[in-house]
Amino acid sequence: MRPLDAVLVHPPGAAFGRAFDNPAHGFRHPVDLLVAQREHEAYCNLLIRLGVDVHVLEVETDDPDLVYTFDPLLLTDVGAIPLRPGKPNRAGEPAVVEAWLTERGVPVVGRIEAPGTIEGGDVAWLRSDVAVIGRSLRTNDAGASQLAELLAALLNAQMRVVDLPYWRGPDELVHLLSVISPLADDLAVVYPPLLPAGLHGLLTDLGIRTIPVPDDEFETLGCNVLAIRAGVVVVAEGNPVTRQLLEAAGCEVHAYPATEIGLNGSGGPTCLALPIPGSPGHTPSEPTR
Repeated sequence: MRPLDAVLVHPPGAAFGRAFDNPAHGFRHPVDLLVAQREHEAYCNLLIRLGVDVHVLEVETDDPDLVYTFDPLLLTDVGAIPLRPGKPNRAGEPAVVEAWLTERGVPVVGRIEAPGTIEGGDVAWLRSDVAVIGRSLRTNDAGASQLAELLAALLNAQMRVVDLPYWRGPDELVHLLSVISPLADDLAVVYPPLLPAGLHGLLTDLGIRTIPVPDDEFETLGCNVLAIRAGVVVVAEGNPVTRQLLEAAGCEVHAYPATEIGLNGSGGPTCLALPIPGSPGHTPSEPTR
């Protein structure tokens, strides 16, 4: 597994603070914006302490979900692939992130076109040359097919498409990365009750060991784990069983507070950061104040 060198984040602002006002955003209760900002700052400072270069997307829109920068665009070694989110309020996000990258000389090497929809949370890299795409309530067949063809052509990657369950519907969406977090070439965290059978078989074929997240910790983002490098991971606070299992598997575990930016908006540590290969046009970050 390649180390996480650099990420793009978007701190919560006014739009995030108003997220609960519109039920379509799916937030669970009114947002305490000051708490959300402190939690995001703690998250960024943790990444910096672990050696990650943190870039800040300093653009404010009316979209609270832009805080979850992982979803609108996929960055590869050869360039950017703007995606096409299936959640209506996120439709403008790919253009915002694309503009930031274009200013730094990152080329666009493909994009998802209508009628395709796909979000980054439905793409999981099991190895550098093996990726899985989940068809979900936000990623349709056309979007999955387009991205699979692009990645196979650009990176010579082996692509698999699996189907995710309807579960509780769009209000409690299941992304692929809701049920699996790859941690190393031979290790992943999974939530077995929602894991697609085809993905379970692929993990077995590849010899990837799995750490099962208990039911009560799935609800608190226990299955959403960010790998900084093989064996070093970031988790949301409040998942002691998962943490113990990770440590028993030899992982160094770091936690951050995730009530407003995590549980309220249903986004874990992987959702909050867009991985960037290298560090385009930017010096390493200092801790935020």
